[in-house]
Amino acid sequence: MPLKLENRIPDIVIGRLPLYLRALNRLKQEGIEVTSSHELGQRLGISSAQIRKDLSHFGGFGKQGTGYQINFLITKLQSVLKINQRWQVAVVGAGNLGSAISHYRGFQDRGFEIAWLFDADESKIGQQVGRFTVQAISELKKVISENKIQIAMVAVPAEQAQEVADILVDAGIRAILNYAPINLTVPDHVMVQYIDPVVHMQHMTYYLDENA
Repeated sequence: MPLKLENRIPDIVIGRLPLYLRALNRLKQEGIEVTSSHELGQRLGISSAQIRKDLSHFGGFGKQGTGYQINFLITKLQSVLKINQRWQVAVVGAGNLGSAISHYRGFQDRGFEIAWLFDADESKIGQQVGRFTVQAISELKKVISENKIQIAMVAVPAEQAQEVADILVDAGIRAILNYAPINLTVPDHVMVQYIDPVVHMQHMTYYLDENA
């Protein structure tokens, strides 16, 4: 049964959980076993009250005055984010960006596996990109259906991104990470996240002193 609207956890809270998880893993690497909302807040620039409020949506993870057991909290957050399993991911676009994404090893220990690389350019199909053989986008629907893939990354030019998104949605993809500098139109049941470095830099320049 779907959650009632008033019981849904705000998406902005969900968006902070991976930041908490990353900070906790860093603390673990440093050999620290127990932390506090104050320490996490200092590392992340988020108030300790906000951290406690966010975590309270998912139950009690620590005791007043004793802090959080880092291993326990990592395990709980991995479960909440459903990354206590390995998600296979399809990448569409075998250009410079798509190739770089397929080579990046940082996904593997965070719950994701880049498993396929697709492209529409016939000159790229069949080429070897790292450990991947580039497959034709015409094979995408079959591969996604047979392997029950739910996540895809779009690394194609803006003018091709919507068409690719339509193919992905039709194939059954439920979550898209879009690197193309364009907003996609997808059904309500499909989640889209955007990565556009230019947008982020334009955000930052607002705060810069142009005369510095």
